[in-house]
Amino acid sequence: MNVPANLKYTKDHEWVKVDGDEVTVGITDFAQGELGDIVYVEIETEGETIDTNEVFGTVEAVKTVSDLFMPVSGEIIAVNEDLDDSPEKVNESPYEDGWMIKIKLSDPSELDGLLSADDYKAHIGG
Repeated sequence: MNVPANLKYTKDHEWVKVDGDEVTVGITDFAQGELGDIVYVEIETEGETIDTNEVFGTVEAVKTVSDLFMPVSGEIIAVNEDLDDSPEKVNESPYEDGWMIKIKLSDPSELDGLLSADDYKAHIGG
């Protein structure tokens, strides 16, 4: 199971990469493995400011559709448009090419509520 130590995580299986007051968000290797083959990613919230734990999009796999939850509050400033034509990038490269959104943080202190890599591994039983 790939759980990079330099990222933060949510109990809903999103990962967060912090770069100053911007964060990049995607779903974890564990989550993509549980979902199976991802066939569609829908994110129509670019430019919107969304609160923590609100839905920012959905990911559709062959057998299920799952909501994507905001790990922190902020404005969605970018969406990975490559996923429109190549949603399988989430399966192939969840932490690199398969990123989903970039957020301008509203409240950087919310990062303190996210899980470390070790905490996330414990959460998924790893």
